[in-house]
Amino acid sequence: MAKIIVVGSSSIDLVVTSSKRPGAGETVLGESFKTVPGGKGANQAVAAARLGADVTMIGRVGDDTFGESILNNFKKNHVSTRYVEPVTHMESGTAHIVLAEGDNSIVVVKAANNEVTPAYIDQSLDAFEGAGMVMIQQEIPVETVTHVSRVCKRLNIPLLLNPAPARALEDEVIQNAAYITPNEHEAEILFSGLPVSEALRKYPNKLFITEGSKGVRYFDGAKEVLVPSYQVEAVDTTGAGDTFNAAFAVALAEGKPVYESVRFANRAASLSVTKFGAQGGMPVREEVEAQM
Repeated sequence: MAKIIVVGSSSIDLVVTSSKRPGAGETVLGESFKTVPGGKGANQAVAAARLGADVTMIGRVGDDTFGESILNNFKKNHVSTRYVEPVTHMESGTAHIVLAEGDNSIVVVKAANNEVTPAYIDQSLDAFEGAGMVMIQQEIPVETVTHVSRVCKRLNIPLLLNPAPARALEDEVIQNAAYITPNEHEAEILFSGLPVSEALRKYPNKLFITEGSKGVRYFDGAKEVLVPSYQVEAVDTTGAGDTFNAAFAVALAEGKPVYESVRFANRAASLSVTKFGAQGGMPVREEVEAQM
């Protein structure tokens, strides 16, 4: 069983469904409202656990009812919460999501997730022992991402960086990461002015650009490879990227070749969009393998 550490955000998603996305100053009538667990870190931790990994989450929640819900959801999904400490007198992170016109728009309020600091990572270093992969995203402080990349380099643990939400990265972080998985928009920000093909060639078998319904593109050292996605009827695309990253990390940590790891991750991501909620559609291992 692969041991995976996820360093990142945990939140509660407040999800509104509407036939139309409101413009600036516009009010529209919604169709439904739901409250579900989310946060990119938590999503990836839950997805990896459902896919059979031994997962430990490193993060923070508030001392509120949302924080209790987040912790209970981790436990229900067999994610270790030993290193998820509530922050006194602070609210948990939230994501405010509008599902409309076949896609989603999201506003994230980090709140307690800002307390996932370098000092907090140093308090949690024993969690890294024996890890086959560390996963991190960017809903936590930028200095923490840099610090974790240094920790992983020092401990010789591969780091999978999902650079979302998009922001510029220090070159040190790019060099320290074993795998980087931006979507097309995030890749433009990370490698401003550099054509996609050149960026891929610069980082062979490290940079994996997710291209939605087209699939995932990378350079294998000899040629550019596009691993096609699986076509399904999408109900909710929220969390598809998190499912991809988790499945990719699990497959790599288990020793699967890169191409097969991407195929496995694409299949898991395609299944995740067929149900409501970032975590609601995340498949278990048997579901993915049955569809491969």
